[in-house]
Amino acid sequence: MSENVTATQSPQVPAVKFGGKGLTIGIVIAAAVTVIGLVLWGMQLVGGFMDTDMRDFNPWGLSIALFMFFVGLSVGSMAVAAAPKAFKLAGFEGLTKVATWLSICSTVLAIGFVVVDLGQPLRLWELFAYSNLGSPLMWDIIVLAVYLILSVVFLWTLLGAEKGKASEKSVRIVAVVALVWALLVCAVDAWIFSLMPGRPMWNTALLAPWFISSALASGTALVLVAAVALRKGGYVQLAQESFVKLVKTMGVFICVDLFFFACDLITEGFPASSQIVAMLTTGPLAPFFLTEVVGSVVAALVCFVPKLRTNPLAVAAGLLVILGIFCKRIQLVVGGFQVPALDYATFLTDFTVTGPWGQGLAGAYAGMIYTPTLPEMGLALGVVALGVLLVLLGLRLLPLATAKDSL
Repeated sequence: MSENVTATQSPQVPAVKFGGKGLTIGIVIAAAVTVIGLVLWGMQLVGGFMDTDMRDFNPWGLSIALFMFFVGLSVGSMAVAAAPKAFKLAGFEGLTKVATWLSICSTVLAIGFVVVDLGQPLRLWELFAYSNLGSPLMWDIIVLAVYLILSVVFLWTLLGAEKGKASEKSVRIVAVVALVWALLVCAVDAWIFSLMPGRPMWNTALLAPWFISSALASGTALVLVAAVALRKGGYVQLAQESFVKLVKTMGVFICVDLFFFACDLITEGFPASSQIVAMLTTGPLAPFFLTEVVGSVVAALVCFVPKLRTNPLAVAAGLLVILGIFCKRIQLVVGGFQVPALDYATFLTDFTVTGPWGQGLAGAYAGMIYTPTLPEMGLALGVVALGVLLVLLGLRLLPLATAKDSL
């Protein structure tokens, strides 16, 4: 989609009438899948984590990977929503409320996956009663809770400004605070991993800026895909020039993310950590590695080649970016536990590892690749369905459509 394409404005559609029967069917399906997820969660609470593929040697799995993934989507969406308000960038007014709602829903999902991973929701109060403020995990709980509150306040301020109940100055102040706090959330998430010296794949100062670049790329992609769908339905108004800027911005974030990935691979490619690179490029995680790299390169080409910048290809590029960042999260969580943190004998049972452990610790690590079980994947799908349900309900019930006076 090139810059000389004339913008076509879709007719304004009130939020309450948006979607019709199609949206209603989507809400019903999302609600049904959410209920199935709740049932699977109940089964996991009864059976314990033995129903999953997580063990002592790989205590983090799909839930933590998706937690990081949705935090990134949330932060990136908030950046798209708040940056234009913070820096007075014109042309993106039609996306601000929708992007903020996507950010809120993504944050709810991230928190949901943490609750699922804790294993016993009735003991959540112990996190606060016996909290260790020196732990990055506790930092993350605090910044994520504050971030969710800030996101809701930002949306409330946007809606108030449309009704004349809030000034543009107040909107800008909240936008700046929300944007800065969103980046802090990403940094704290990265510190959970990078402050572990016993995990060579994670122990790098590069992780924090890398998390931020990944979040900006995936969040921008999410808003872009939503913008195309909602603009076609007349729910949001976005000039073609602004849409092209959004696509190019996503391309820049992709390139920065690939640069950080290259820096990490070069650093880890030296003999001391060459096993990490081998695991990613030719080992069992190679499909995730190739999907991320190839998909990101293709998406970048679509972003920067005018003849390729059509609506369908832009959406495809956005989906490739989202898929690639998800693959990165899988590589990080699973790959981090693939490199042995222990070099001495220990007790190996079905509770500590799911791979072949007859040949001792080295043999256990050599065969250990975490693969989520069907109940795990079903539960994860149920949590994601909850997010879809929230998004659809927001489109139906909240005044998120582009206001006429902002065009």
